[in-house]
Amino acid sequence: MEDFITDLFMRCVYTLQVIGGSPGEFGYGYYLANILVFVVLQPGLILLFFMLWRKERRLRRRQSI
Repeated sequence: MEDFITDLFMRCVYTLQVIGGSPGEFGYGYYLANILVFVVLQPGLILLFFMLWRKERRLRRRQSI
């Protein structure tokens, strides 16, 4: 199991390096990719799904009345 987790982590790091534009290196592109994924994209998706959930919940309450 430890090998699987390590392999998965290294694949994720490599993917971020590819997105950042310099595979195999930790340059500014890698840092930019981290910021885009973990500071912009992830919280944005969390907010989007939260708002969609609230909207659906409101619609179901109106239909049940």
